Amino acid sequence: MDAIDRKMISILQKNSRISVSKLSEELSLSRPSINERLIRLQEKGVIETFTLRLSLPKIGKPILLIIHVSALKVMPDEFEEHIKKEKDVLECYRVTGESSHILKAAVQDVNAMRELIDRLIPFGLVNTSTVLSTTVEYRDYE
Repeated sequence: MDAIDRKMISILQKNSRISVSKLSEELSLSRPSINERLIRLQEKGVIETFTLRLSLPKIGKPILLIIHVSALKVMPDEFEEHIKKEKDVLECYRVTGESSHILKAAVQDVNAMRELIDRLIPFGLVNTSTVLSTTVEYRDYE
């Protein structure tokens, strides 16, 4: 990756729907050159996908949770298969340390939070934190 690729990635992270024409204009390169670079970055796996970020409160899930699961009572694969079906879980990481897994979840209210925790308790020790504010929600590559 060169400086132009990095600049292009930075622009795309702010707006993945930007047109090739606008990218071409901002980077002072031809549209075919931009297309070539985009294809190359995708083929190399640098750009995995083009996506969007939702406002969780605006889709009815204002409560953000960080959940640590430790002392699993089942094999990690079994737990992970269950987590894949939990619609409130946004992310799940298998980690080293005291916790075996760290989850990020979003729920609509305290009752939904209790229900999610109740569904996780059979799998191990569950320690839940409610996010009060976010200092760095998402950081663009620079």
